[in-house]
Amino acid sequence: MTAVLARLRGVERSFGPTRALAGADLEVSAGEVHAVLGENGAGKTTLLGVLGGMLRPDHGTIEISGVPVEMSGPRRAWELGVGLVHQHFTLVPRLSVLENLALGRDSGRSGLRLRLDEVRARATELVKSTGLSVPLDAPVEQLGVGDRQRTEILKVLMRDPPILVLDEPTAVLTPAEVTSLFGLLRSLAEQGRAVVLVAHKIDEVLAVADRITVLRRGATVLTAPRSELDAGSLIRAMVGSDVAAVRASETARVLGEGPPVARLEGVGLRHPSGARALCDVRLSVRRGEVLGIAGVEGNGQREVALVLSGRMAAEEGVVELPEGIGFIPQDRSAEGVVSDFDLVENVALGFATGPWPGWRAMRAEAEAVMARFGVVASGVSALAGSLSGGNQQRLVVGRELIRATDLLVAENPTRGLDVAATAFVHQEIQRLAGMDGGPATVLLSTDLDEVLSLSTRVMVMAGGRLLEVPEGRRTREDVGALMLAGGARDD
Repeated sequence: MTAVLARLRGVERSFGPTRALAGADLEVSAGEVHAVLGENGAGKTTLLGVLGGMLRPDHGTIEISGVPVEMSGPRRAWELGVGLVHQHFTLVPRLSVLENLALGRDSGRSGLRLRLDEVRARATELVKSTGLSVPLDAPVEQLGVGDRQRTEILKVLMRDPPILVLDEPTAVLTPAEVTSLFGLLRSLAEQGRAVVLVAHKIDEVLAVADRITVLRRGATVLTAPRSELDAGSLIRAMVGSDVAAVRASETARVLGEGPPVARLEGVGLRHPSGARALCDVRLSVRRGEVLGIAGVEGNGQREVALVLSGRMAAEEGVVELPEGIGFIPQDRSAEGVVSDFDLVENVALGFATGPWPGWRAMRAEAEAVMARFGVVASGVSALAGSLSGGNQQRLVVGRELIRATDLLVAENPTRGLDVAATAFVHQEIQRLAGMDGGPATVLLSTDLDEVLSLSTRVMVMAGGRLLEVPEGRRTREDVGALMLAGGARDD
């Protein structure tokens, strides 16, 4: 009989008036990949936080290898063999990747010294075996979210935990990296470890999981082997209905035939290191069109997004931008919301002009965003930091879609969203594009399927250059090849 390495029973956890867990159960066995699914706000991250020692339950029990335990904190979880890869990054920005990996190790035998040579050797070995390549000597503050996510995963793997818990690890990884990561997870499970995985893409879950648990409104509503489940049954368990009809509409395309609203001509930009970030970038985007930009992270998409949203000045070339720009950033926690502000104040960040916003109007806007975009919170007075990651994303997306009267710049807009919310955001982007006088949209996404299904035009970012994809080559295979074979970077 397969050994149960972790068992949580009847777990309850509240944050003020918000009940995040209402009697959740989870049982994880050695040798399996166990996926946890649920809508945004269903309690997935909270449940994993309890298992990883980040949160103490109000009620319920935790057993590790059949022994009841009290998770007094993350250190205790580590001692019991639980390694948690967080949804929100826990890295020290000013330190290098290597130094962050060293901090994540158990250094008790070497006192306060960080044996960086040993850490480098182990990290290099892990990079080769996992395919999760990161620049070990680069400061974390200079990395994009994809490299930061890879660093978080490597940091936990450095300790080789028997119970590995990953909260949305694939949200900012490329398809090839997801495939490599899933191969690694399967390998770890085959070695006798237990792997717990939270992911929002049902096809990913069905591809890698041995068993699946579904949470709804803080309670466990389903646990079953993968062989007994399909996409339809999982969606019904998650949301209580079938959203297949909603998902099918995502492939509808809207033609953009309006006037140009933004233009980049010969735009160039360098990193602080002096290396080229952008080289002779040229694009023009029209009202009513969705211009999708695909690319492997680090090839200039981030810089294009910042220039188009008016948050970074180009060093070379011409930049013409409109007034009404909405910007959905790649990292919602660092750039999208202020955790210590309530929802009204966070909405005001996007709308208010001058030092004295009309708070009554801002409250009405916040209530409208909550209602239209399904933000789950105790009310508009709730702090943004009390929301789940998915609900923070809903708040940011809702605010910026309303702001985007002329141009919407969206970096991975559905990162961390469940299937129903993802379908809704896709519909909203298409709705905006289809409006009479609607804005232009520039979609920069690591999800190639998202780019191909939503875009009226597709470009690839490679080596700091933008390449137009001919209409006859807009397939996963052809676009993926362009992403990898595009122009070399000029230094």
